[in-house]
Amino acid sequence: MCKKYIKKIIPDRLFLKILYKKLLGKKLDLRHPKTFNEKIQWLKLHDRKAEYIDIVDKYTVKKWVADKIGEEYIIPTLGVWERFEDIDFDSLPKQFVLKCTHDSGGLIIVKDKSKMDLAEVKNKINKFLNNNFYWVGREWPYKYIKRRIIAEPYLTDESGVELKDYKVFNFNGESKFIQVDFDRFVDHKRNLYTLDWEYIDAVIGFPTDPTYCIKKPKCLNKMLELAGILSYGIPHVRTDFYCIGDQVYFGEMTFYHGSGFEKITPESFEMKMGEWLTLPCDKTH
Repeated sequence: MCKKYIKKIIPDRLFLKILYKKLLGKKLDLRHPKTFNEKIQWLKLHDRKAEYIDIVDKYTVKKWVADKIGEEYIIPTLGVWERFEDIDFDSLPKQFVLKCTHDSGGLIIVKDKSKMDLAEVKNKINKFLNNNFYWVGREWPYKYIKRRIIAEPYLTDESGVELKDYKVFNFNGESKFIQVDFDRFVDHKRNLYTLDWEYIDAVIGFPTDPTYCIKKPKCLNKMLELAGILSYGIPHVRTDFYCIGDQVYFGEMTFYHGSGFEKITPESFEMKMGEWLTLPCDKTH
């Protein structure tokens, strides 16, 4: 019996316990969850609102967000297709980004369409389309997303070489800190900052670099304002933004950062994150 089949017949609760122990080396306490990662696993099992499906869908979330904060913060969609063969590349600009609506990390950056290896891109996209991200960490909304491909403009920030992700961690509508990922395609690192842009000496998943200077973004206050609006009424959600000059653009919303399997150090910081995350009701027994 293949491992993929065995993986799919294991119930969510048991699967999460097994994977938690394997990746974090600790027993998962779902009856009395205290840490951030434990509570993320609890939310996967118990906080299942239908609107979450539209929110994690990279295409439908744009309308959801535009209705909340306005169309001006949305990165335009250049096209949406169900099959790679349907993409009209002639209609796309020289530079663009392709991504799938139903997964995480499935991204193809095209900086020069004339030099694009069409066969390679097709293979990657079809691989993404055939992947049901739900099975990776049992993040249930991904199980129900319609699988599609979207194209967006290729954008860079003041660096001219990348687009820094400002990830705002929100707990019941209140922003607590910001994570910034950089050098993602070279040597992935991430730094954490307070709302006043002071460096936080803590690690979530990837190494930090306190010597790397990330200037306080001009759009910080606006990002925090928008994060509060988008996260209102949600126990925990990470809202991602880009800042290009004075303009803020919405990136995505994530309910289960790192699928709740990224090691957080020091432990006191993960406990603090757990304290910020108030579970919606008592279903722990």
